Amino acid sequence: MGKSSKRRIADSANLLSSSGIFMALVLVLIAAGFLSPAFYQPGNLLNVLRQASALGILSIAQTLVMIGGGIDLSLAATMQLAVVTMAELTGGYDERVPFAMLMCMLIGAFVGLVNGVIITRFKIPAFLVTLGTSVTFTGLRLALTNGSPSTSVPPIFRFFGGGNISSIPVAVLILALVAVLAHILLTRTTFGRRLYARGANPEAARLSGVRVDRILIMTYVIAGILAVIAGLLLAGYAAHADQWTGKGLTLDSVAAVVVGGGDFIGGVGTVTGTLAGVMLVTILLNLVLLLNLNVQYQLIVKGTVVILGVAMYSLLRRNE
Repeated sequence: MGKSSKRRIADSANLLSSSGIFMALVLVLIAAGFLSPAFYQPGNLLNVLRQASALGILSIAQTLVMIGGGIDLSLAATMQLAVVTMAELTGGYDERVPFAMLMCMLIGAFVGLVNGVIITRFKIPAFLVTLGTSVTFTGLRLALTNGSPSTSVPPIFRFFGGGNISSIPVAVLILALVAVLAHILLTRTTFGRRLYARGANPEAARLSGVRVDRILIMTYVIAGILAVIAGLLLAGYAAHADQWTGKGLTLDSVAAVVVGGGDFIGGVGTVTGTLAGVMLVTILLNLVLLLNLNVQYQLIVKGTVVILGVAMYSLLRRNE
């Protein structure tokens, strides 16, 4: 596929993410009110926003990686390792948080570094590498804790995950900050332009002077750090440091990205489109619970969203 053709597809996908996904979101919001009057209860809306916050940050991490032509299936494992580390190092006390936060961020960066280096140095598909590191770090977490980590969450994390500032969930404010920074990174910096170029055509980007391997490694490091933030927010929201915090959210993040205009090839995606996809996925999953449907239907919803997102992008490619 030529560079100009790829660019037209990217423009079409971005248009889809800025129009079609938002139209779908509006329709789902309208339908939600008819299907379950409880959906628009203030308490439920706040829960939706809080749940969307952790997934939103994780999906932004996935967006960055997928724009660069990769994918990260180790995000949930990174979250869980960070949550367990936080619980073990703090013992539930706020005064131990600074050191624990530093260690958690280093863990996220390390996981991302391992992913990026293996992918770029050994030319192994990102899908296989991150699947392998996900299993590896999950096993490491279970081995280090004997399957029974501390469940204490410091009060400061409970505030970040479940507290409010002037009726606005703190987690939503954190998501907004991350989203703004990520948007600026992608649209206003040399790094962002090079990341899009790397995803669209790695060889052309390399010939133009872009250090494509370094860009991808840095992206995986950023994704690992964002996964840590998402995991700590989720643990704070649940007020519980569980071994399996965020289980299944990796698939949710992929669903949000592809339905928001991203793709598995690279060079395409936006923060705004991803956030719209996050809200769509979160609302649909919330409706499953409100309608008292079996939890298994959540998997059906997730799988359907991914298939629809990929199908829409494939149609755009075919038209080109």
